[in-house]
Amino acid sequence: MREQSGIPRTVKVLTVNVHKGFTIFNRRFILHELREAIRSTAPDVIFLQEVLGEHHRHAARLHGWPTTSHYEFLADTIWSDFAYGRNAVYPAGHHGNAVLSKYPISTYENHDVSVNRHEARGMLHCIIETPGGGMRLHAVCVHLGLRESHRRQQLRRLCELVHTAVPDGEPAVVAGDFNDWRLKAGRHLDDCGLVDVFAAAHGRPVRTFPAQCPLLQLDRIYVRNVARHRPVPMARRPWNSLSDHLPLVAEIDV
Repeated sequence: MREQSGIPRTVKVLTVNVHKGFTIFNRRFILHELREAIRSTAPDVIFLQEVLGEHHRHAARLHGWPTTSHYEFLADTIWSDFAYGRNAVYPAGHHGNAVLSKYPISTYENHDVSVNRHEARGMLHCIIETPGGGMRLHAVCVHLGLRESHRRQQLRRLCELVHTAVPDGEPAVVAGDFNDWRLKAGRHLDDCGLVDVFAAAHGRPVRTFPAQCPLLQLDRIYVRNVARHRPVPMARRPWNSLSDHLPLVAEIDV
């Protein structure tokens, strides 16, 4: 995804598990504060996990509940394009992954990678076009399972997606909640050319969970076929009170 001049374009990406718009243990509805925090970071592309498409019960009883889906509310007028992949469906509504983008999303497809019916998981693959008629950027938002045996299967599916849906030479960003607390995802993703931005810079993935006192390295930003990549340092506040996960932010030259 290079401009016609051949100069690399820097794309700032953010990934965060938004915990359906609530703080840890669902104590408080904080979607409005979350939107302000995301705006202050000013990313170009946002990867969201556990974002609500709708929830009838919450909409009826909670003050400040938006009239649109949560991903549309977060996108507002800043991220003009968005895509949603519905993963979990229940009587009151549904949630899943979403990608918000300042650049046009030309196509998208949600891949169901659930291993059993008790834990709905997905991978949302978007193709993003940037101004200037440059190369396409592939954005894959993932939320993997809690069981390691499930994650192994889902990581194989992710590599298959990268090999089959991302042409050679086109840049890709894969980001989200990998639930990889045993740090085994890298062994699988090396085979499909994905590089962990934070591990490449610091020697290991960054701790993101639980947000108030991070112990586990669950969230990741991986890249493939990009010119450069670098993590962006983030202050803990106000993020440690906005979800059970901290966000990750990176700048990528593509």
